[in-house]
Amino acid sequence: NIEIILTETETLRFFDLPTVMVSVESEEAEKVTQRNKNYEVLCRNRLGNDLYVERMMQTFNGAPKNKDVQCDKIIMEDKGIMSTAWDLYDSYNAMELVSLSVKQSVVESSSKANVLPKDQDQRLPGSTTEKNSETSSLMDIENVILAKIHEDEEDHSDAILKSDKFHQDLFFMERVLMENIFQPKLAAYRQLPVLKEPEPEEPEDVLESAKHEEVEEESKKEEEEEIHAEESTIPANLERLWSFSCDLTKGLNVSSLAWNKTNPDLLAVGYGHFGFKEQKRGLACCWSIKNPMWPERIYQSPYGVTAVDFSIGAPNLLAVGYHNGTIAIYNVRSNSNVPVLDSSESPQKHLGPVWQLQWIEQDRGTTGDGKREILVSISADGRISKWVIRKGLDCYDLMRLKRTTAASNKKGGEKEKKDEALISRQAPGMCFAFHPKGPVYKVTWNPFCHDVFLSCSADWGVIIWQQENVKPSLSFYPATSVVYDVAWSPKSSYIFAAANENRVEIWDLHISTLDPLIVNTANPGIKFTTILFAKQTDCLLVGDSDGQVSVYELRNMPTVLETGRGDIMDTLLGSKSNQSA
Repeated sequence: NIEIILTETETLRFFDLPTVMVSVESEEAEKVTQRNKNYEVLCRNRLGNDLYVERMMQTFNGAPKNKDVQCDKIIMEDKGIMSTAWDLYDSYNAMELVSLSVKQSVVESSSKANVLPKDQDQRLPGSTTEKNSETSSLMDIENVILAKIHEDEEDHSDAILKSDKFHQDLFFMERVLMENIFQPKLAAYRQLPVLKEPEPEEPEDVLESAKHEEVEEESKKEEEEEIHAEESTIPANLERLWSFSCDLTKGLNVSSLAWNKTNPDLLAVGYGHFGFKEQKRGLACCWSIKNPMWPERIYQSPYGVTAVDFSIGAPNLLAVGYHNGTIAIYNVRSNSNVPVLDSSESPQKHLGPVWQLQWIEQDRGTTGDGKREILVSISADGRISKWVIRKGLDCYDLMRLKRTTAASNKKGGEKEKKDEALISRQAPGMCFAFHPKGPVYKVTWNPFCHDVFLSCSADWGVIIWQQENVKPSLSFYPATSVVYDVAWSPKSSYIFAAANENRVEIWDLHISTLDPLIVNTANPGIKFTTILFAKQTDCLLVGDSDGQVSVYELRNMPTVLETGRGDIMDTLLGSKSNQSA
């Protein structure tokens, strides 16, 4: 079916020759007369001449309309009034003065009604009814005025509760209370000395303390020496400081963690289950170290959150990936819960869960100055895509993951071996790979040695790989449980952490490649799902299946060594040869 629509075009005027009247007595009269005669001769010769062609044209004349509108005459008047500060004060307090006068009259009338003279006791009963009616009318007036005053007070209280200044004062008060409650924990997190509040002393105690100051100083020195001796003998361990949890996160699985690139005290936490049958409501929260009891921002969703990451160039932008394949970008500076951009209406949206998100800066080259930032995502549909923020979210596929099988050369008498999945040599840190025995849950590069990366999977193992070598450099199988997450320490190339189902392990390759340095076991019924190192302190964040993000302090850790590429590779290859021997 073909639809043809005919519309009328606008009227175009190609020639417009208005009539001109010239007086016979004017100087140009002879020229105009001669021009008109020439035109008449030309019109007579046109008949039967081939040089002339007749054309017809239809013109439209505009239909003018006259409209009249009748309106009232506007009368202007000048009025003025002068007011002083006393007039404003009296007008504001007029209602209070009226209420006070009514109250005084009611009190006086009630006192007179209670103490009646003797001569009034002999009056008729009708007088008492009149008095009761007067007092009841006064009471009604008083009740009306009190109700009016109560309504004004309520309106005033609502205005105070909704004011921005009141909310700001409450915010500062909350910060002070949290600082007082968590002061020892926050000091340990920031590696600062813990301040103890001095107890008030009586004058006698002050005199006695002045006498024994020298004795106390000597005892303190001895205690410090003993404490240092004990710390040198205590092995490395994890001490729990606090956990980020509230009623909203109760029972939800912690799926992802991300620090803000500019504010080291701001942490983004994603809550959502990994399995399709276990799907519940999703939640993305921004927690602050200054308030571990309630998140600063809350973004709720009917789908589980699987990945979060803060922008590098614009730290106020938070990218959130969901289990249904949608990607949303929120502005954490705003109090709005509506995303600034999302891919729900994009035709290139992911068809599976978004397993990881990462912001990457790219050079603009010779065409522009500075760098531009893109968002890279990987999903269960096998696509690695980049998202560019323009008028919306524009998506371009960088890579499509495919299963490949290596050709095997068989010889006589040899049994056929199972094919092994290859890990891409040029795979970046945001990639996702599959293992024959189970999915690879995390791949992360070593921050000091850029040719070494770490992976964990559902086959109970943690493997260290070298970029130029297809075979693993070192493998760890400390327990018979799934390893959900791994992370390198930002302070040492030897130290990394792994989150199993039932415990968290801290490994130091410089000390041992066979046993973990620290093992922290989970409570019954709880599974560890995510881990993240703090950037500026010796602390580790651990997320579990109950919606808690616990903060642990790494105590009595060995001295961090300055390592380079050759040191760590020598350690890895040497430990591997020792294990094989």
